[in-house]
Amino acid sequence: MTFWEHLDELRKTLIQVIIAVAALTILIFMLKEPVFSIILAPNSTNFISYRFADIFSSPHALNGDSQFVFIQLINTELTAQFLIHIKVSFYAALVLAAPFIFYKLYQFVAPALYKSEKRYSTWVLIFSCASFYIGLIISYFIIFPFSFRFLANYQVNSGVSNLITLNSYIGTLITLSLLMGLFFELPVMSWLLSTLGIINTAIFKKYRRHAIVIILTISAIITPTTDIFTLLLVSLPIIFLYELSIIIVRFTQKKRKKYLSNDTEQGLNV
Repeated sequence: MTFWEHLDELRKTLIQVIIAVAALTILIFMLKEPVFSIILAPNSTNFISYRFADIFSSPHALNGDSQFVFIQLINTELTAQFLIHIKVSFYAALVLAAPFIFYKLYQFVAPALYKSEKRYSTWVLIFSCASFYIGLIISYFIIFPFSFRFLANYQVNSGVSNLITLNSYIGTLITLSLLMGLFFELPVMSWLLSTLGIINTAIFKKYRRHAIVIILTISAIITPTTDIFTLLLVSLPIIFLYELSIIIVRFTQKKRKKYLSNDTEQGLNV
């Protein structure tokens, strides 16, 4: 295919993705109550993550006492709640449409793959979707709730009180969730870039120490609690994904070298 033919295929793929996301956005917009009950659940004192934290940190938790208190969210702008409703519907549609988006992107890349690569690409698609949702789940149940509690109760001075807006709450939730979802796509992106010959294991090994420092720094920023346990809970899975990416890239490199050598031999024979 020529460059313009590739561009036309990409345009068709993007149009299909946009239509799917738009349809889901409208559907989710109509389901306001159940959607926002899920979105606002981390602000409830009965949220499952807080109950587990209470059990492990306080012997009084079994009597119904909790160290977490309800935080009142406020709205300060006339149109904010309506615009937030639209924004939440759109991002929720992106999350639900993720398998379809990954599949369409795979269809666009598939012509560049070898036959044997196409055989196991189905598992790559499944793994990419699962990794994305695992990242979202970790963010929703661990990273966001405790980050939100820490920041909402943090004060530089006792005379300065916190009033948390709904827009700030939603924005932080979306940012952390998508960030963790993308972090967990590292092995899949590594496989794709390695398949296209853009990266190799030498690059990963060369910048391993730099990557670990960056991962720990980002983990410390998105989990601003003071305990090392929460930091490790976030950073270790990402470091594991980085190491897994090295293994995947090494395996992909060996496969491509094998196929290229076979193609070269066939060409010489012809």
